[in-house]
Amino acid sequence: MLRRLNDALPDLVLGIIVYGVLAELIGVWFVTDKVRYSTGLLIGISLAVGMAIHIAVVIRDAVEIYGEHGARNRVIAKSLLRYVVVVIVFFVMMKFNLGNLFSAFIGVLGLKIAAYLAPFTHKVILKLQGRGDESSDNDDNKNI
Repeated sequence: MLRRLNDALPDLVLGIIVYGVLAELIGVWFVTDKVRYSTGLLIGISLAVGMAIHIAVVIRDAVEIYGEHGARNRVIAKSLLRYVVVVIVFFVMMKFNLGNLFSAFIGVLGLKIAAYLAPFTHKVILKLQGRGDESSDNDDNKNI
């Protein structure tokens, strides 16, 4: 389903999840309140995955449905909406003491980390699938 939205989305989501697992395994040893750390990280990783999927949907809709001017305004509006949702979730977390805000922020940063590591993640997935010999030029042309 994710590949139907965008060819790079499954790799990005996988990168976010792997980042979240590593952040959990490494970070849980350094905090005293392990439950709040884990809860905050889970919320942050969930936000990052949701944001990645939302970005893919917005880009697809902007390209397929709206014209050049409408697409630009739509993408800007939806980007602002994503950030407002993150701020609201962080505020609710703070208000109801649902998790560690710092670990939630670390989780949201998983979107950025996964985006930077996406080319590496894609190569690793291709090697695991036995298609590691395919040239990157062919892969780049598929995503355009």
